[in-house]
Amino acid sequence: MEQKNTHSNNVSLEELRDKLAEFARVRGWEDFHSPRNLLLALVGEVGELSEIFQWKGEVAKGLPNWSSSDKEHLGEELSDVLLYLVRLADVCGLDLGQAALTKLVKNAYKYPVTKLPC
Repeated sequence: MEQKNTHSNNVSLEELRDKLAEFARVRGWEDFHSPRNLLLALVGEVGELSEIFQWKGEVAKGLPNWSSSDKEHLGEELSDVLLYLVRLADVCGLDLGQAALTKLVKNAYKYPVTKLPC
């Protein structure tokens, strides 16, 4: 039987954070989810993500030449990275969404828009 997605396509970082915290809690993983352990797991997942692109050379936006199974695998590895990042921020007591918005503002000052020569 096909399982239907009961959630909006716009999942918030808070929703992910809460679901991850509950996922870890019910499995008794909270003691293992130290910042160090989560960071090392995140780095491992980034390595797995990197392997997908390792020998492909440049890849076109939208991945037009990739199979659906390759795209699915990419989505899984990107999700692993995101989930560990969200969990790490939560365990560290940081609001990842707010931190990202603050960083965007800082980057806007650091890299102002310049007009291109005509």
